[in-house]
Amino acid sequence: MPLSEQEQRLLDEMERSLYHNDADFVATVGAPRGRPNYRAIVLGVLLAVAGLAALIAGVAINLLILGIGGFVLMFVGVLVAITPSKRAPAPEELPDSASKPKRAASADRGFMDRLNDRWDHRQKGQD
Repeated sequence: MPLSEQEQRLLDEMERSLYHNDADFVATVGAPRGRPNYRAIVLGVLLAVAGLAALIAGVAINLLILGIGGFVLMFVGVLVAITPSKRAPAPEELPDSASKPKRAASADRGFMDRLNDRWDHRQKGQD
């Protein structure tokens, strides 16, 4: 079910408020990942396959050190394949956040009060 226009505006306002008030959290959690590093993925898969082959060979010929080495190689291959690239682009800011002046904490509290009032009103209407 799509959001109504009022709910969409409210969601946009909450998003702008989050970007404005907690930029470090947004940069950490919501950072765009950018393009995947296909070279690292291919290298990781090849290392994992080679590690699996070494593990199986170590078990087949009953050579413990080869099996352990194969397992370590497999583990490193998986880590290389799933680790995100360090060259992720900087997070983009919302276009509205730069044009709006900084608000005081009391104005943000007013927004939450209005949101709570709307919620209470909606709950009372459904009883």
